Amino acid sequence: MVRHGQTPTTGDVLPGRAAGLHLADKGREQAARVGARIGALVEVAAVYASPMERTQETASPIAKACGLRVRTHKGLVEADFGAWTGRKLSELRSLPEWRTVQRNPSAFRFPRGESFPEMQARMVGAIGELVARHPGETIVVVSHADTIKAAVASALGTPLDLFQRIVVSPCSVSAVLYAVDGPVVLAVNSTGDDLSALVPS
Repeated sequence: MVRHGQTPTTGDVLPGRAAGLHLADKGREQAARVGARIGALVEVAAVYASPMERTQETASPIAKACGLRVRTHKGLVEADFGAWTGRKLSELRSLPEWRTVQRNPSAFRFPRGESFPEMQARMVGAIGELVARHPGETIVVVSHADTIKAAVASALGTPLDLFQRIVVSPCSVSAVLYAVDGPVVLAVNSTGDDLSALVPS
């Protein structure tokens, strides 16, 4: 799982599913680097991305490095932040609901948007579908911070209310082996150059 690269609003605004947000220059550099990292790792069977521009632009150099095309999967899309879409994080942090988002997200629904449990179920379901589609193969999914954090939490068996303790940086790699006996988390938030160690010992 790869988070999209940095955008002009990363860390300042909650963009959600608003259209028209593209990678910043730094984000394009990050995408090129992660593409080279993954391309040198192992044969990749498929590269999937959420429908958002920023994930598509991140997935493109990954797919190119692997000799593939980007496939779009709607289940990988960003959480629906509803009325919070496009708002500044500095404003949102001052709301009383922000504490619930951080400490008890399983009880929170974004106004006119998605709940955290719905987002996690959607993301985990999408990954399960793709894993079943590619048995024994390595695939890449390019998605968003919260969706990847929710998927990693599920793989770890971590309660959703603790998923905010997981960090997923722009263009970081989080690797999970989906085995017969359950998922094995190989790496979270990897931003280094060497992915060759991401195999179970």
